[in-house]
Amino acid sequence: MPFVTSIGTYLPCWGSRRSRVPGEDEDAVTLAVEAGRAAVAHGEPVERVVLVSRDLPLMDSSNAAVLLAGLGLDPELEVIERLGGAPAALDALSSARPRTIVIGVDLEPAGAVAAYVSDRGGIQVRTAARVTRSLPVRTRNAVGAVHDYGDPRLLHERGLMASLSAAWLDTPVAVAGVDHKQASALCLSPPPQLPTLGASSSLFALATMAEWETGGLLVGVEQANLSGVTVVAGAADVRRNEQPARALPEGVTVPGADLPLSLAAYERAFEAKVRWEAGRHPGSDELDFPPRYRIGPDGLLSTDYTLVPLPRTGVVYSETTVRIPVPGVKSPYSLVIVELDEVGVRAVAKVTGADPGTVGIGDRGRMVLRRVAVRAGVPDYGYAFEPEPEAV
Repeated sequence: MPFVTSIGTYLPCWGSRRSRVPGEDEDAVTLAVEAGRAAVAHGEPVERVVLVSRDLPLMDSSNAAVLLAGLGLDPELEVIERLGGAPAALDALSSARPRTIVIGVDLEPAGAVAAYVSDRGGIQVRTAARVTRSLPVRTRNAVGAVHDYGDPRLLHERGLMASLSAAWLDTPVAVAGVDHKQASALCLSPPPQLPTLGASSSLFALATMAEWETGGLLVGVEQANLSGVTVVAGAADVRRNEQPARALPEGVTVPGADLPLSLAAYERAFEAKVRWEAGRHPGSDELDFPPRYRIGPDGLLSTDYTLVPLPRTGVVYSETTVRIPVPGVKSPYSLVIVELDEVGVRAVAKVTGADPGTVGIGDRGRMVLRRVAVRAGVPDYGYAFEPEPEAV
């Protein structure tokens, strides 16, 4: 029986109180990294990661390398990518082995939750029911075209209600995967208000149950599929990264030619860029960012530097806002030079999570993984500067 000892949540700062939207530089992987880092903020040991979503950016390839790099985990760890919604996330959680992070991610509405599974203590989760039926109301073909059958009564009666009846479940405490009105009609007491409807919704419900110190039945539904877990209340640390919602900043995107991509250059720069690491040469206390070769005191080329993790917090040393339209880039946007804490390294980064022109010298913040571009269909990741909420 899995024990959940910590839960990390993440909501993008854009959108409304009821429905968040991802920023221009966010996707399912960056949302997963934010939630995952919150879940293991105290250095919990991790042996595997399970990512559940219907919005994975790379469907014909793997998202594991970027996910592990952003989380700062060993690149040899096992990563399981599951395509699914609320029931799939509960299935992954109820079958997870100790030292596993289970992450659910959604983009419409946007949000992510990560649950860390331990071998003792915390919230206990065990499977109560599982119903698998076919009612493909919403489909997506090989080229991404979506077809919605558009019959909510059919979905409610032959999907949700029929699956609940087939499961022979007690009255749930929370129902994920449906809107709040439907969930309220199925629960004895008011259920938690969930910000998403997909894979992350069931884990958002678990986080609220942990904060309420409430046990009982948690049900996840997607079309006609259902999974139910029995939650036994316990002590779990819930860490929320959920800033108040605000409207996306207005901007202009000038059409431009697609930027070319060199996969060889992408591969060479990947580790240092996505893992946020600097190079240190033998016998030197100085860090080079980005890592690079040096000419040693003996006049020979030194190439055997080691990669050292950089701090993810710092202060703005200098800033500028670009208002001239750049082809293919939404403008205006702000750039900053960030002086990282305690290492004497300064890095140039784009500002995220704030309106252009609102970040000033001296503002504190953190470096966060973001999608900096999409080149030839390949999402390219790097780090942006997110100011502290007080600065915003």
